[in-house]
Amino acid sequence: MQYITEPMAIEERSMEIIAPYLTSLNLKPEEIKVFSRIIHAAGDPEYSKVIEIHAEAITAGCKALELGCDIFCDVEMVRTGINKRRLADYGGTVHCLIGDETVASTAKELGITRSMVAMRTFGERLHGSIIAIGNAPTALFEVLNMMKDTNIRPALIIGVPVGFVGASESKDLLAETCPVPYITVRGNKGGSPIAAAITNALLYMHKR
Repeated sequence: MQYITEPMAIEERSMEIIAPYLTSLNLKPEEIKVFSRIIHAAGDPEYSKVIEIHAEAITAGCKALELGCDIFCDVEMVRTGINKRRLADYGGTVHCLIGDETVASTAKELGITRSMVAMRTFGERLHGSIIAIGNAPTALFEVLNMMKDTNIRPALIIGVPVGFVGASESKDLLAETCPVPYITVRGNKGGSPIAAAITNALLYMHKR
């Protein structure tokens, strides 16, 4: 059996296979890049039916990256998947506190998730940042509550928590009430690879 072994060739062929699924969606070139990265990461063209991109999301995300913003994640899998070298070229850093001992002990004391405490701990640092949530609906709920109660305004929220308890509801609330640009996938789909893929799509849009 013959198969492709060169990494860039594999990616290019993948994008060629994905392209026909997007032709009828009337997407802008930048949106095609995000859709393609998501579908590529998931191996699932059905994602094209549930991706939702706020009209200002890509512009806001790219501008924030150009200004050297940091990225705050709910779990290590998202942080690991983001191209940190490319982000560093812009002057930014990726942060995740899910494994922090103080966060863990506080979460246990309060009877809430570590991802909620992590977002509270980030606090004002979230202002002007990109938030990438791929696993924990409670993290997304917490960020939305923080924006409702404070003047914290991230530049962009990538909210794609996955699962059957709270995931769909958190993303519905994001789309219906979020005061800042967002990118999400409706329903139960999502996950850390999807959050990282969206973030990387933005990072790859501009070359340094």
